[in-house]
Amino acid sequence: MTLSMVYGTIGFLLAAYSVIGNDSAQTLGTFISSNSKKVKWYWMWAFASVILTATLLYGWSQNDIAFGRLDKIPLPERFYWYHALAPALLLCLTRFGIPVSTTLLTLSAFSSSLILEKIIIKSALGYGVAAASAYAMWVVLSHFLNEREPVKEEHIRRWSIAQWASTGFLWYMWLSHDIANVFVYLPREGVTLTTMLGVILVLVIGLAHLFYNNGGRIQEIVLSKSGTRFMRSACIIDFFYALILWYFKIHSAIPMSTTWVFVGLLAGREMAVYRTFNKGKKMKMIFPILIRDFMKIMIGLGMSVAIVSGVIYFDTLQGG
Repeated sequence: MTLSMVYGTIGFLLAAYSVIGNDSAQTLGTFISSNSKKVKWYWMWAFASVILTATLLYGWSQNDIAFGRLDKIPLPERFYWYHALAPALLLCLTRFGIPVSTTLLTLSAFSSSLILEKIIIKSALGYGVAAASAYAMWVVLSHFLNEREPVKEEHIRRWSIAQWASTGFLWYMWLSHDIANVFVYLPREGVTLTTMLGVILVLVIGLAHLFYNNGGRIQEIVLSKSGTRFMRSACIIDFFYALILWYFKIHSAIPMSTTWVFVGLLAGREMAVYRTFNKGKKMKMIFPILIRDFMKIMIGLGMSVAIVSGVIYFDTLQGG
């Protein structure tokens, strides 16, 4: 095995573990938090694993394992140490519970500054659209639905089915966006079925670790927001999040940070909930929480820019 293959293998394994531990916790976080006390973790894990397997095998059957997200990011001729560095940094930040963008941090080691700029612009747009639309939607919903009231006994089954369905939809949409952060280490075409099944096995094992640990450190972000432990709120958040990802998926094939979209969605919703239940109080009371979450994702952005700058400098030295 060559040194290039060693770097590529290490990068892939670190990316697979980190992506599952970081972004998927945000995607599946409300599902976990609202079901952890009444559903065994292995049933939730089996549900997510079936969707993951079906989604990835579908992409493989279409000879497009990354769902078009890597069309403008070719596989490098050889892997270097910095290709493994990006997911290693992501792993460290995940351990500290910092919800950085896996898309920006991982793909920055493979992208030109122009592609990274487009990713950042699309991600920032996603954050703004998610925050504004979530705020507007929850203000409207507050006139018809009080999230703090318990679900009536006769409606629990309906909301439970709706939540599992919305989570399945969201999980599929997220995978079609962010699985590129793992598959960036694989050939864009011609991946064998054996390789794909091996990749799926690695990801399913990572999911088992995630569900067994009740979402991990990143789950703290989800649990800090109002009502995310409740089935009805979790269902609405997941479905709305999936719709936003679907819109941006058909809008452009350029990768984007789903983390930014998720944080923007929770920010808009949190402002709407605060406005509804704390009438007469100034909105500035909630800003420190929102700013803290925003600054955390800025850490990932700064590191991504630093990685791209380092890659360009290293390539210049190699060329010289």
